[in-house]
Amino acid sequence: MGLRDRRKRQTRQEISDIATRLFTEHGFDEVTIAQVAAAAGVAKMTVTNHFPRKEDLVLDIHEEFIARLGEVVAGRDSGESPLAALRRACFEDLARRDAMLGFSSPSFARLITGSPTLLARLREIHEEREAALAAVLVRETDEFTAALTAAHTVAVHRTLFREVQQRTLAGHNADEIATALEPLAVRAFDSLQRLFDAD
Repeated sequence: MGLRDRRKRQTRQEISDIATRLFTEHGFDEVTIAQVAAAAGVAKMTVTNHFPRKEDLVLDIHEEFIARLGEVVAGRDSGESPLAALRRACFEDLARRDAMLGFSSPSFARLITGSPTLLARLREIHEEREAALAAVLVRETDEFTAALTAAHTVAVHRTLFREVQQRTLAGHNADEIATALEPLAVRAFDSLQRLFDAD
């Protein structure tokens, strides 16, 4: 990555961090893009160039989030099934207490769950993730099977994500949440495996 790209990424991260702080302190709907720009010391256009949608100031890893599952399947080891790769990646995210699985601070979880606008955008992102995964899976199977596998897999991830958020809001720390989630993730992926083995 060149110096210019690094600076752009740094600026983007700084804007997102400042916006998230403002939203956490004052509420998502109460803070304007202009206020974010002023707090970040940049022009309003700079904010909208980096974040065309206000919601993505908060959900700033949405592009990586959407692409993640498809990348796991596309980059898996030879001989590893798509479902095995997705299972492995989920447990890797769990071990890292990764934001991809919903790990965050309590204040961030409250920000997301307290805003209908952000919850709607999160649902949309999950749907985009499903479509992205299906687009990778269809290279190896028929369209129906790809869509079915993507839908079931993303349903597992959405459920685990929501569980992480709920436990965060209940005051559990990341290690407690990961310990509680591990058997739930095992159960979820075992159920997925049985479903596809039955076919």
